[in-house]
Amino acid sequence: MKKKYLLLAALVGMSAGAMAQKKGFSYKFYGQVRADLFYNTRTNSETVDGLFYMYPLDKLPDADGNDLNDQGNGNLYALYSRVGVDVAGPMLGKARTSAKVEVDFRGSGTSYSLFRLRHAYFNLDWGTSALLVGQTWHPLYGDVAPEILNLNMGAPFQPFSRAPQVRYRFTRKHFQLTASAIWQSQYLSVGPASDKAGETSTSKSQNFIKNSCVPEFYVGMDYRRPELIAGAGVHVSSIRPRTKSVVGSDTYKVDERVTGVSAEAHLKFTHERFLLSAKSVLGMNLTQTSTVGGYGITSVDPRTGEQTYTPLRTSATWLNVAYGKTWRPALFFGYLKSLGASTEVSDVLGTGTNLDQLLNATAELTYNRGNWKLGAEYSLCNAWYGDEFSAKAKALSSHTVMNHRVVMTAIYQF
Repeated sequence: MKKKYLLLAALVGMSAGAMAQKKGFSYKFYGQVRADLFYNTRTNSETVDGLFYMYPLDKLPDADGNDLNDQGNGNLYALYSRVGVDVAGPMLGKARTSAKVEVDFRGSGTSYSLFRLRHAYFNLDWGTSALLVGQTWHPLYGDVAPEILNLNMGAPFQPFSRAPQVRYRFTRKHFQLTASAIWQSQYLSVGPASDKAGETSTSKSQNFIKNSCVPEFYVGMDYRRPELIAGAGVHVSSIRPRTKSVVGSDTYKVDERVTGVSAEAHLKFTHERFLLSAKSVLGMNLTQTSTVGGYGITSVDPRTGEQTYTPLRTSATWLNVAYGKTWRPALFFGYLKSLGASTEVSDVLGTGTNLDQLLNATAELTYNRGNWKLGAEYSLCNAWYGDEFSAKAKALSSHTVMNHRVVMTAIYQF
């Protein structure tokens, strides 16, 4: 705890000039104080006590048939206030050097109001090429994300994660190539909660990517002009759900792996006060990016319990439109469809695996003046939950539940 407060003191000191600057270095201190007030008409899939909102939960009948999830909720938080520092350093040969450290008070798990690392990286820039090492936005989040007040930034329609990575970028005229090797830290893959054969209850853990010994990979190409970003990319992830299997009183060493190949396309157009952005993702087992999905069990060894898997496929698309400067209205639409597996499965593991579809529509209005941003947002999310599923884990029939969400936000930026 003491070290965390010393970090904040160091950031403030660099900004105020209280710390002596090293020769060749310059520091830019920045941050924001942010308060979010929200209200939901229904219990939802969420984190951070509801600040990071995903979608409404399915009906949960009590002994009398009343829906336990048909319950409103709301709160006020300032957890996403943040501070950071940008560092410009001396040349390293022909490379310009820079670094960033940024933290907020989001905490982790159930420990909120504590420091959490958001960004921490250094960058070497040779002009046409650049190498970044450290933690920053996952490349599936990238440089195209919706402009909304909800802190989920469009999840689960938009992949959301900050991850440790080694990223190389090559820029030539209007084209930019991005290649990244990505690991996991705060945003983790979902896997079996125990080593018991046939386990379908899940948990998030570092072990699934650590035991894989293979990072995620992303390669993408963008066409960039001052008002336009248009591009696409391919992402590969490979995790090991278990390294041992428990069958009765016996334990066996097993070699299990599930690999998914995902693709995305994105567009962002800005002109004066107008913004149009969109992204479409065909994902396989992207649970580490705050979306839904997972994988299915295709076979089980009757003696050792060793299992084989296939990833579940999900299609997600969003569109964001905004116009204005001081007064800036915006609209956001998101649609997600669970496509099931490519082969028959006996069971599934993941997040939201009983979902068939999600549809979200959001309208907001923000007032922007100087260092202030004040806004209100209304969001309607309709979730279709499967009643019956095919052998490939695709919903054959479904029912709907709906949540209405209102967010009011005040941000003071410095």
